[in-house]
Amino acid sequence: MSKKILVTRKTKETDLTLELDIAGSKEANIKTELPFFNHLLTAMAFHGNFYLKIEGTGDIDVDPHHLVEDVGIVLGDALRQTVQQYGPVARFGHSVIPMDDALSEITIDASGRSFCFYKADYPQTFSGSFDMSLVKEFFTALCGKAGITIHAECRRGENSHHMAESLFKALGKAIKQAYMPLKDAKAGSVLSTKGLIES
Repeated sequence: MSKKILVTRKTKETDLTLELDIAGSKEANIKTELPFFNHLLTAMAFHGNFYLKIEGTGDIDVDPHHLVEDVGIVLGDALRQTVQQYGPVARFGHSVIPMDDALSEITIDASGRSFCFYKADYPQTFSGSFDMSLVKEFFTALCGKAGITIHAECRRGENSHHMAESLFKALGKAIKQAYMPLKDAKAGSVLSTKGLIES
């Protein structure tokens, strides 16, 4: 059964509303003030095959950093709530995605412990007006709020747009795998030899 999760975040820097349903049909409705970031998030949800709606504004006249980071925070919050809603989930997710010259790999452990390894050497500093260094800020914020481990690496690429997009497509597929409910799990059981997921 699908369970839509709603997260809001309003600060002096950003105003965000996010809806997520991991078990929902692939539908992305992303409206931030950063067109390329919208493009990346749409690709993530579409290829992850889950429902995602984001509406947000921020002080992009100062720096888009706050908006990108806070989207990572609200998505991380929604993923944390997904575990609370569904109970035991598959925990691990992995995907390798090519896009023309680019090849990216994402591995997730929804362990309750936050760690982010990120490696991408972008040959172009910007894609359109989007600063490619912000992609790392998104991943870092996502890991911290969700309490997950992510290893994200673009193994190679010649076009920064392709490299970032392949990372987000891989992220979507890995999220879907990691957060799918365990249908055969006993009540209260988790995929951990400790018998619990760290928090």
